[in-house]
Amino acid sequence: MSDITIAERPSEPDWPTLTAAELIAYRDAENRVRASAAARAITGEPDSGAAIEWRRVALPGRELPVRVYRPAAGGPLPLVLHVHGGAFVGTAAQSDWVNSHLAAHLPALVVSVEHRLLDFATPLSAAADDGWDVLGHVVGHATEWDVDPARTAVFGESCGALISALAAIRARRAGLPLRAQVLVNPAVDVTPAALGHESMSRFAHTPTLTMPQLRFFQRLAVPDGSDPRVLSPLHAGDLNGLAPALVVVPTHDPLADHGRRYADRLQAAGTPARLSEYPEAGHAFLSMPGVAPQAAPARAEILEFLREALHG
Repeated sequence: MSDITIAERPSEPDWPTLTAAELIAYRDAENRVRASAAARAITGEPDSGAAIEWRRVALPGRELPVRVYRPAAGGPLPLVLHVHGGAFVGTAAQSDWVNSHLAAHLPALVVSVEHRLLDFATPLSAAADDGWDVLGHVVGHATEWDVDPARTAVFGESCGALISALAAIRARRAGLPLRAQVLVNPAVDVTPAALGHESMSRFAHTPTLTMPQLRFFQRLAVPDGSDPRVLSPLHAGDLNGLAPALVVVPTHDPLADHGRRYADRLQAAGTPARLSEYPEAGHAFLSMPGVAPQAAPARAEILEFLREALHG
């Protein structure tokens, strides 16, 4: 973060020894900072052209908060379902800068899922179900949300991109038509091979993501006895016929090769996929426009990609 918020941030945990109680305390403290007014110096100011509100969505067996960005334009509007990054930390509020801008300038209704965060009792499959179920709920209640279900896209960052990529695969299986998927610094592999890519060793200790964090993420994501390939889009058996993809890769990111390999696999399968690399950008750069100059051009590229997909 910055001098404005650094004093409020919790100390970096010792990831290998972190207990369940320590994880909850850490993420609560970290998320308070990410959602604070002071953090806007890093995360950016929302676009005034979109109203922002929290809503709750009733899903089978649970209720989830979602952060809704609505433009002044009347509906029915295109729908962009967004999933924030962080995996075991993170909040939709950290993505206000990009989501409010997309809502105002596409225009579209942007719904950001405050999914269940990973912990020792909550694996990645729960977060993946949250993304998919919110998508199905909003599309299934299109009139209530004032959206056009025929113009729907998914958009995610980091672990949120993994959830979005899985939603795109599930959408094809379910016959739910998507116009586009935007995957920013995506994690797309939670198998043991996930940590073996060249970018992992080259950028093992960056300011925004490190190998110890990734090992901890992998530990939480897939409980013992589960098949990690089910939650790894990179290892999906069939990637043909998915929504056209924009894969945004910051080059100075341990996960850079995840995005590159996934774009390659999509293209090989016949799914249109554009790989866009941002030199010297680090992981989560799109959520930090106050310190990452590459965030603004990336946002502009995402806007144009979605505008062509949803309004073209």
